[in-house]
Amino acid sequence: MNRPEFPKRAVITAGMPYGNKDLHFGHIGGVFVHADVFARFLRDRIGRDNVIFVSGTDCYGSPIAEGYRKKVENEGFKGTIEDYVMANHLSQKKALDDYEISLNIFGASGLLDSKDIHQQETNEFITTLYKNGWLEKLVTKQFYDTKANCFLNGRQVIGKCPIENCQSEKGYADECDLGHQYMPEDLIDPKSTITGETPEMRDVTNWYFRLTDCLEVLGDYVDDIAKKENVRRVVTETMRESLAAPIIYVRKEGLERYKEIKAQLPEHECSDLENIKGGSFEITFKTLKEREKACELLTASGLRYRTGKTLVPLRLTGNIEWGVKAPSLEGEEGLTVWVWPESLWAPISFTRTYLKRKGMSDDAWKDYWCDPEADVFQFIGQDNIYFYGIAQMPMFMAQNGSELNIHPGKGDLCLPTLVANHHILFLDKKASSSGSVKPPMAADLLDYYTAEQLRAHFISLALANKSVSFMPKPLNPQMKDSREADPVLAQGNLFTNVLNRLVRSCFYASQKYYDGTIPCGEVSREIRETGEKAILDFERQMYRFELHQLMNTLDTYIRQANKYWAKYSVQADKENDEQLRKQTLVDCFHMVRVATLLSHAIVPAGCEKTVEYLNLDERFFDWEHVFEDIYYFCEDRENHHIKELKEKEDFFSKHPSQFL
Repeated sequence: MNRPEFPKRAVITAGMPYGNKDLHFGHIGGVFVHADVFARFLRDRIGRDNVIFVSGTDCYGSPIAEGYRKKVENEGFKGTIEDYVMANHLSQKKALDDYEISLNIFGASGLLDSKDIHQQETNEFITTLYKNGWLEKLVTKQFYDTKANCFLNGRQVIGKCPIENCQSEKGYADECDLGHQYMPEDLIDPKSTITGETPEMRDVTNWYFRLTDCLEVLGDYVDDIAKKENVRRVVTETMRESLAAPIIYVRKEGLERYKEIKAQLPEHECSDLENIKGGSFEITFKTLKEREKACELLTASGLRYRTGKTLVPLRLTGNIEWGVKAPSLEGEEGLTVWVWPESLWAPISFTRTYLKRKGMSDDAWKDYWCDPEADVFQFIGQDNIYFYGIAQMPMFMAQNGSELNIHPGKGDLCLPTLVANHHILFLDKKASSSGSVKPPMAADLLDYYTAEQLRAHFISLALANKSVSFMPKPLNPQMKDSREADPVLAQGNLFTNVLNRLVRSCFYASQKYYDGTIPCGEVSREIRETGEKAILDFERQMYRFELHQLMNTLDTYIRQANKYWAKYSVQADKENDEQLRKQTLVDCFHMVRVATLLSHAIVPAGCEKTVEYLNLDERFFDWEHVFEDIYYFCEDRENHHIKELKEKEDFFSKHPSQFL
């Protein structure tokens, strides 16, 4: 039947929320729900014990240190930075639990048992990069606040992004809020967030991963994954944007001055100077170092310019106090690891922590991360493709030896499959905790909707294809008092109204006509074939991560099932046709079987309640038996009693506020 193949074992990750805040709707609706739906499906598909779903609080880095500083200074917080992060970690975990996110472990890179294992993994990872020849020690410029008498890291500096065509006003030390990477000295109009002063640049020594040497292998990698049907275009297209040669865009009014100093610049190529399109002309260099030299000369000559996207050395270490300790290499002591790189291997740390809690050996994690029959699926937001694609992939390749290979061998660290979503907007605007449009907190949405209503809506938004807006009526000033239907409820209604009605009808008919048993008979051929098609469509959509299409498949199937029941149950009652009544109930219990099986990943609580009332066990959800009818799971198919369903009891519930 040309069915897709899934790995024998899998790890699913869902990014890591920073430990300086609660979860907002974007964390849940943009990443976690999608990862959870796939993790739940995969447990049913390949076996619960073969899937590990991991995430955790990102405890370290300047965003957390800065958040803690403000908490102390502005709110009089008396606890330690660990206390601050722990409170946020527990709040994040509660929100995930409330949304039925089925993580095997929600760890914390700087807390509890996860902390020690993450430190161990960090030491091993960086030391292996060094031994395999992929680290270089560089003296670079770092921002220094002379008023505060300290070096500035990450979000302790803010300015304008120097990358051409980027309009971000939130450029931090070496990346902007849109994910563009650059060298710190290129940041435009930098200011210290501590004092508001313009910082100066001072020399520092740090370890860098030789990312600029990975241009060719990354190009090969992108070409390879672009052929796969389960890799989204946003991943390959975004990665290719960062694989351009080192370019400088010079404002055209500086053309004559450029001609005067052209001979002083490193060897380069320039665009057609006789036909300049737009406001700038391009000069392209072979290496980043040559471009940096050119930038110095252009600045000294008073020329206005912007740099283009290209690979820059990936900084691994820094001097921030609140960070994972870096291993001592070549006598460099007291360094800590920059938060972004260590968050890339944190899922390995969390996998190791989870397996250790289960009493497994220290090497058990390799069965999931280093086995050709296993795979890792990382669900991320579009902004993070640079780190998980451009930075992570060659670093993972470099764990396997001095030569980079896009196809790891047996025992090598695997290259994860990236599942990236576009932005989820709020009321048609990009929301950010640090921006003018504040996102609603995930916990607050549960004042208006059930978790399963929101899960069904978020999964339907087609974030694989484009940015989509979240438009909840209770929080939308333009809709709040109107009679328009709430767009968030459209998908949830499929379960709370349509599927709920079908399941209840089958139960009530069973209790009324068959003494609470499922009548035994052969499922109609057409009904069986329709169910099989829905199963196969659903499976292919999961494999391709076309998660929004799942709701279309379910909507078509569940509504067809409901219409079938409405038509033939009424006809049977009208004609008092016992044979038609029995066949209708046999067919509809089969459709309940298929609908419940497929819906399990999206609305798990309602589906598990359905199976409980069917008086069946968890084998019901096992895809090894996916094409079996409901009688396969009954010990006595001729006399299988279901649990009594009381009047007006629901399997898929609405939120209490929706009854007002």
